[in-house]
Amino acid sequence: MAKYEHTVTTEESGLTINQILRMNYKFSARFRTKMKYQSLVDLNGTPTPGYIKPGVGDVIGVRLPEETSDFEPEEIPLDIIYEDDDLILVNKQPGVIVHPTKGHPHHTIANGVMQYMIDSGQTFKVRFANRIDMDTSGIIIVAKNANAQNDLSSQMRRNTVVKKYYALVEGNVADDHFEIDLPVGRPDQVSIRREVMYEGGKNALSEVNVLERFDSDEYGAHTLVEVILHTGRTHQIRVHLSHIGHIISGDILYGGSTQLIQRQALHAYYIEFDHPITKERVSFRTDIPDDIKEAISKLKNSAD
Repeated sequence: MAKYEHTVTTEESGLTINQILRMNYKFSARFRTKMKYQSLVDLNGTPTPGYIKPGVGDVIGVRLPEETSDFEPEEIPLDIIYEDDDLILVNKQPGVIVHPTKGHPHHTIANGVMQYMIDSGQTFKVRFANRIDMDTSGIIIVAKNANAQNDLSSQMRRNTVVKKYYALVEGNVADDHFEIDLPVGRPDQVSIRREVMYEGGKNALSEVNVLERFDSDEYGAHTLVEVILHTGRTHQIRVHLSHIGHIISGDILYGGSTQLIQRQALHAYYIEFDHPITKERVSFRTDIPDDIKEAISKLKNSAD
């Protein structure tokens, strides 16, 4: 079993083990019940009930039972950019969905993580702390236990996770920096398409920075932008940019052309958060993927 350990501080003197664990970890109510009935908590190496009040310097241990997912292992290429006992960060390629669905039960990142788990001799339940669209590339986080997942989910609800994207859009974006504060919703439950909906939509805020502009004889004007998400609505960036007249290149769902690239030119390149265990502020970034680089190269080579 994996194990968390916490040394009781002076500030925690007089608190029960349960209170100290709630202060320091994001264990779910279900797991706290499991800790109680499976005797998963110990004090200085000896199993103990949660109502005990430990002393300063005592070590509280929580043993995490082995868990696993039932996804079928598959040899899906994984570009792992970081891994520790609690997290795996994957730079997802386009064309692969994150989690199995009824329409796509196989060939997902989850299937690839299951195979990686076997190959690396690990056992954990695959929990995704964030997701991106099938044809969007970039960073996704796999939490190896419920505490890590719950902590990251809490950070995302508080909007303390920084998420930045590269997007290559059609047209010349005039302003160098601006925000799009428009509600996003799903007008038709049959279609996956989202729209700006002033009635019934959920608040959505995107911050846009222009990185480079291109003026091409062959492909027309395009702009490379950075988008910082301040909310996390489904298709938020795609909807916001298309709504202001700058559809992401290759995004056929929202009317984009595939002349330059065969998928939406959108890449989740940067993420920043508090590590769920160490509490250290950490950040990770990836480069622009090759297909978006190639699209930019086409634009530069055919410039006026």
